[in-house]
Amino acid sequence: MAKKILVVDDEKLIVKGLKFSLEQDDMEVECAYDGDTALNMIRENEYDLVLLDVMLPQMTGFEVCRAVREFSDVPVIMLTAKSEDMDKILGLDYGADDYITKPFNILEVKARMKAIMRRRKSIKKEAEPSVTESGDLRLFPDSRRVFVKGREINLTVREYELLELLVSNPNRIYSRDSLLKLIWGSDYPGDARTVDVHVRRLREKIEENPSDPEYVLTRWGAGYYYAQA
Repeated sequence: MAKKILVVDDEKLIVKGLKFSLEQDDMEVECAYDGDTALNMIRENEYDLVLLDVMLPQMTGFEVCRAVREFSDVPVIMLTAKSEDMDKILGLDYGADDYITKPFNILEVKARMKAIMRRRKSIKKEAEPSVTESGDLRLFPDSRRVFVKGREINLTVREYELLELLVSNPNRIYSRDSLLKLIWGSDYPGDARTVDVHVRRLREKIEENPSDPEYVLTRWGAGYYYAQA
């Protein structure tokens, strides 16, 4: 089945070029040119991935991404013409899964898209249990749902993958660099701060007191781990 992609950018030539190129790879592409329209389309449709420009009319890409994360874990790649690291980190902080700086190489865009969708689609081993439980935490790998003390938590794709890796390997310490390679891939151009941002976002969602976490802990100078007695 063809992957369904939403391209959001107010520069129509960029949208036209992306649409044409992605359709050459047998993807189904829909387009939006402002934030409000994009948000409504994501509410009303199922997409495999969203390419979302930062600078949009009506709502910025950051605002759209933050609103989307209230109801969907669809993968989002931010497109930004700004090169400052804080802009990139801010995009991830709002729940984006990746970012690409303009001007971009379409081959890189496709590669990053396919990598995210491939990880999302990856089929679990038959021997893997359908539910992973650890204390008050329950993960459902098939549906990628997470519950803490009976309350469902809405995680992004990367947040879920990060939590699942840590929970599946309790008390094992992962360095920031190793987490970056395992979750984002060895060819990901970002740095270890990406991991810090996602750990902070994850704690804000699953921890009762994010400043004093009980699930995802830090071993200073070593990395992060999931605490299990």
